[in-house]
Amino acid sequence: MRKALRWLLALTVLIGTLGSAATAGAATAAGPGVTATTDIEDQLLAVPGMSLIQEKPYAGYRYFVLNYTQPVDHRHPDRGTFQQRITVLHKDTSRPTVFYTGGYNVSTNPGRREPTQIVDGNQVSMEYRFFTPSRPSPADWSKLDIWQAAADQHRIYTALKKIYTKNWISTGGSKGGMTATYYERFYPRDMDGVVAYVAPNDVVNDEDSAYDRFFATVGTAQCRDRLNAVQREALVRRAPLEKKYEAYAAENGYTFTTIGSLDRAYEAVVLDYVWGFWQYSLLSDCDKIPADAATATDDEIWTTVDTISGFSAYADQGLETYTPYYYQAGTQLGAPTIRFPHIEKRYIRYGYQPPRNLVPRDITMKFQPWAMRDVDTWVRHKAHHMLFVYGQNDPWGAERFRLGKGAKDSYVLTAPGLNHGANVAGLVADQKALATARILEWAGVAADAVARAKPLAAFDSRLDVRDVEREPALRP
Repeated sequence: MRKALRWLLALTVLIGTLGSAATAGAATAAGPGVTATTDIEDQLLAVPGMSLIQEKPYAGYRYFVLNYTQPVDHRHPDRGTFQQRITVLHKDTSRPTVFYTGGYNVSTNPGRREPTQIVDGNQVSMEYRFFTPSRPSPADWSKLDIWQAAADQHRIYTALKKIYTKNWISTGGSKGGMTATYYERFYPRDMDGVVAYVAPNDVVNDEDSAYDRFFATVGTAQCRDRLNAVQREALVRRAPLEKKYEAYAAENGYTFTTIGSLDRAYEAVVLDYVWGFWQYSLLSDCDKIPADAATATDDEIWTTVDTISGFSAYADQGLETYTPYYYQAGTQLGAPTIRFPHIEKRYIRYGYQPPRNLVPRDITMKFQPWAMRDVDTWVRHKAHHMLFVYGQNDPWGAERFRLGKGAKDSYVLTAPGLNHGANVAGLVADQKALATARILEWAGVAADAVARAKPLAAFDSRLDVRDVEREPALRP
């Protein structure tokens, strides 16, 4: 395997089609009166529908928080618009551009994703539609689907490509990795490459045995036993711990209308515990889990569950922010359901809550089983310049994207021992070099930079985000 990877890397450097070297160049005018020497802010604001919210300069960059006018329905653009929040981390129009989305809200603070550091480029980041404030009013939830979101990205790319004329690479982690993949499926001619991190791929929503197999073997038996024991004990002690939950909810003003009751919310949090540990923690963190759940105090059980799962997650106030995700999980993306063989049936009243239970009832939902099958088939047979990176110990990687014979210059790589924060830097040496070289070549940088297969920008501890984006468990 290592020899094959080295051979492939050498081959792509020798015969790969390299883009032109990144040299200082003029940006194409974005609108009337805009020239190559126009200030970048003026170029951005000359884009029809673009408006400035705020500029936050960062050393070596300029950082803009912007609104961009989008159609609510790209099939019928005359039927209303909404303001979609985007950010631009501007380095130079002569550099490649990385198009990032996390699939949720967009951060309004400067941050650089791993491919942006690798190619030393600009970065455009998009807030996913229907995450506030990027939500139409009134909200027609039927217009929240993967095609409409891909069309959002396509319009942003089309508008900004006139300024950032060099190669573009799309990227995202988790739901953002899914988003980058769906964008490529619907608009395969836009991007020069795709880097999708830890992207789940739930092709058949009702068949989730891959997750059960994952939890039966992940990590070590000792660690699995510790986690399983705590999870079971939290259900055994349901009565006293729910009293603590009631007090906690009253103190914080939490309500449970959407999920239906505090009891349902409590069980949902507890059942997320093992999944949440492996999603966000490392095997070395097992030492922080109570060694003997049966003799642990109620406070110790409460604290470890709250630390990993979060008792606010299934309150109305915790669910509200993620309503767009749960809506999509229940209409197109799918959601996992797993078994709990270490817990007697009498202790589990509800099991994993389906997405329908996590979305207000006045929002209509109907599942579309063909949506993920279509994307999966396309990736297997038509993927081109796509890189998928997974973590060995990440539950979401149990159902992942895979490549078929029709895929070209595309890769699925796994970082050993890593979780939902897996990245190129965490791959074994040969795979790291391969992945870095492919990203650089797709970005169209100089051939000598591709051959070195090293990030072109130095690591910046403030700007470069390396940790997993922490969300409550069971949200990718």
